[in-house]
Amino acid sequence: MDLPGFGESPPLPEHLSYELDTGVLVLKEFFANLGLDRPHVAGNSMGGLLSLVLAQQGMVSSATALSPAGLWTPMGRRVSLTMVRSVHRIARHMPPKVAVRLSRTAAGRTFMCGVLFGRPDLLEPQVLLDDMQAMINAVGFVPSLAAGEKIIFTGQVPDVPVTIAWGRRDLLIRRPRGESVIQLIPHVRLLQLPGCGHVPMNDNPELVAHVLLTGSNDEHQRLSSTR
Repeated sequence: MDLPGFGESPPLPEHLSYELDTGVLVLKEFFANLGLDRPHVAGNSMGGLLSLVLAQQGMVSSATALSPAGLWTPMGRRVSLTMVRSVHRIARHMPPKVAVRLSRTAAGRTFMCGVLFGRPDLLEPQVLLDDMQAMINAVGFVPSLAAGEKIIFTGQVPDVPVTIAWGRRDLLIRRPRGESVIQLIPHVRLLQLPGCGHVPMNDNPELVAHVLLTGSNDEHQRLSSTR
């Protein structure tokens, strides 16, 4: 699904802000409208953080978080959000003709989105250009980043199966130490995704599909460390 203000979803009403709590309320209503009772959820980056919060509140049957936001130190948060703003700024100010020309070469695609993807050379040029335009058009992007300045995930998660998977080539959000994550979520399954960056669905969709399917299995193997 596209969250409000992203993709093809309309923005939030003016009286609502792009805060984490608002995202949880939107998802709760979304589940109810579809008649879903504690579904299995998965998300990437901000969506990964939302998945963890839904698990924390007992609203889901399992949660899989891919390179989630929120499991960072204050300094790590500042660095990550600064990098995201830089990517957004470059996308907004790059002339369309330059973007098209860069997208046609592996080196150009690496320059444009190497901080997001582990294998930007594998991206189809039009996919990259479409993603770039979607980022520019997302009215929820900037206010969501501003809300992220206050977010650090510190809550305990009840006995809900949780998988957290991190791309080994993730340059955007630094992977936390496994021990610190286990203190928050003792039953968590921690995985590394070889060859993947911050958006692993693009780098290795088959591997991510396998992680999602096994993450919704109550009997999944629980690993003790990502190191």
